[in-house]
Amino acid sequence: GDERHPQQGDRHRLPGADDLAQPGLHRGRADRRGDPPTRGPRPVRGDRLSMIFQEPMTSRNPVARVGDQVGEPLVLHRGASRKEARARAVDLLRKVGIADPERRVLAYPHELSGGMRQRVMIAMALSCDPELLIADEPTTALDVTIQAQILDLMNDLQKRLNSAIILITHDLGVVAEVCEKVLVMYGGTMVEYGTAEQIFAAPKHPYTLGLLESLPRLDERRRLVPIEGQPPNLLRLPAGCVFAPRCPYALPDHAVNPPPIVDFGGGHVARCTLYKEEPGLDIRLEADRLKLASASAKEAARG
Repeated sequence: GDERHPQQGDRHRLPGADDLAQPGLHRGRADRRGDPPTRGPRPVRGDRLSMIFQEPMTSRNPVARVGDQVGEPLVLHRGASRKEARARAVDLLRKVGIADPERRVLAYPHELSGGMRQRVMIAMALSCDPELLIADEPTTALDVTIQAQILDLMNDLQKRLNSAIILITHDLGVVAEVCEKVLVMYGGTMVEYGTAEQIFAAPKHPYTLGLLESLPRLDERRRLVPIEGQPPNLLRLPAGCVFAPRCPYALPDHAVNPPPIVDFGGGHVARCTLYKEEPGLDIRLEADRLKLASASAKEAARG
């Protein structure tokens, strides 16, 4: 498996289409500093590790008041009384920018706006000052203004608490704005990892390059280049490179032989056979040649 270890204060991002990247992550096991919980996740979940879900309405109890839900982790993990938990809930709602928190703790989730529900979700996740915060598409379905406010809030809280954040998102604009390190996944597999600057300025994996080239830009007029083909069947992934069936540069054997993890220095790595064959390759500059070689090899294999 892939091991990437977030440190306190880090902001990591896992990009990739939702149906391609997230199943491999969500079914994974989160071990804290090498010590997996021995009796299920409760000793860690909600205390040292918290999660912000992408649908705050459906991931909250619709018949429980906001204050009770925000304070529940304190009761379970810190032994707080209901009164202490309610007072802490009021303080947390105030910290995440909800006006009149004394009244909002008595509200039900359906009585709040989408942006307020997401702030409540963040308050609940931060109630026990977690060391690791996993945010799954935290700005989905929010308008641009509210999205910016939520991202600013998470950034501010992360700096204040020195927590590590893993941000799962398909929005590369969000990544460029708030993340320090980026892990790109395809088919539940890590294909590239590096700093945000490395990923955006010098992408190495064809899938990462495809994601960036499919983004519209305001500063230049150019034709968008889609990633051809269909997403893979996660139950029948290729034995070799998971991206090979859609890769414009893949040779026939790439779908059969597992690709190596290539280290480009500075913590920047990619899982790609192309660099084993040509260590100094720049796929952006050599795209036309690689596409021609791929097409010729596939034609020869067919005939």
